[in-house]
Amino acid sequence: MTLPFAPWADPASEPLIELRNVTKRFGVFEAVKDLSLKIYEREFFAILGPSGCGKTTLMRMLAGFETPNAGEILLGGTDLTPIPPAKRPVNMMFQSYALFPHLTVEKNIAFGLKREGTPSDEIADRVVDIMRLVQLTDFAHRKPDQLSGGQRQRVALARALVKRPKLLLLDEPLGALDKKLRQETQFELMGIQESLGTTFVIVTHDQEEAMTVSSRIAVMRDGELAQVSTPTDLYERPDTRFVADFIGEVTILEGRVTTASRGGVGLAVLEGAEDLRVVTDATPPSGTTAWLALRPEKVSISRAKPEADNAVSGKVLDIAYLGNISTYHVELANGSIIKAQESNRARSDRRDITWEDAVWVAWEEDAGVLLLA
Repeated sequence: MTLPFAPWADPASEPLIELRNVTKRFGVFEAVKDLSLKIYEREFFAILGPSGCGKTTLMRMLAGFETPNAGEILLGGTDLTPIPPAKRPVNMMFQSYALFPHLTVEKNIAFGLKREGTPSDEIADRVVDIMRLVQLTDFAHRKPDQLSGGQRQRVALARALVKRPKLLLLDEPLGALDKKLRQETQFELMGIQESLGTTFVIVTHDQEEAMTVSSRIAVMRDGELAQVSTPTDLYERPDTRFVADFIGEVTILEGRVTTASRGGVGLAVLEGAEDLRVVTDATPPSGTTAWLALRPEKVSISRAKPEADNAVSGKVLDIAYLGNISTYHVELANGSIIKAQESNRARSDRRDITWEDAVWVAWEEDAGVLLLA
């Protein structure tokens, strides 16, 4: 049986990239604050966060375009700080692609190798190989203005990869593509990365993109790491309200811990209503303020009170029809909003539940996550 790819879980694994207490200041502003991180060989690693969180600054330090004010950045155990960008075994693909309009696809891809003085026969072989990998062989003699957006994106990717870097940095690489093409290209990127075994680090603000392509994600906030984990863990087991709220759709209910025992707590959320039950390993003292994070697909909605670990009544405030699913926004007695999702399995525009209806929303005690911060 093949073991899952998870070098970060093996204490004996050595990282390809290691950031040790890295700080970057612009004047008095700290864009990156005492940040430490390990990225392993063959990872497709995503750096995700809102605008201004420091993710692009971190990427530029890896590329060599910015120098940290403190700390070290190691690649294969070698300190990158004194090495200029052109000498690093690192390449970067920008959102703009920056292709030469007067050169063919083939010559655009070969440009960097020619600048380095690579022998002509080796250039030809490497360009042919990389064009085959990114499915551009039939477009070798076309110029950029004769290509679609997705094809130009693959030319830029091929040009970055043909130099065989140990690390490829991708700065919002799919941002210029429309949604459908972006989704298709995400899977192409994953296949190319897996075929080559090159370590990819992608910077993006697109949560869906990061969740789709990456082996792990670093969520950044105000120059610091909020959480570093697999997409599944970030979604199902966020550490904080910020991470829970930033990744996907979520309802966050504030309450007060009433009972706590190994395996679960009681959480008072609605005055006069039964406590909500939450499965958790934490045992916070009674009276502690805590929050329940609930993903909408784990919440059911019905007219009659169901048999469930947790059930609360409310009124349908809004409905978002998204084709495959409908999301119901249900207002509780205290003004809180719970989101519930249902799959639209039947081909019908008739709704059993509509606006202003009195309903029950329900979920099991292991469906939500208890958060203390």
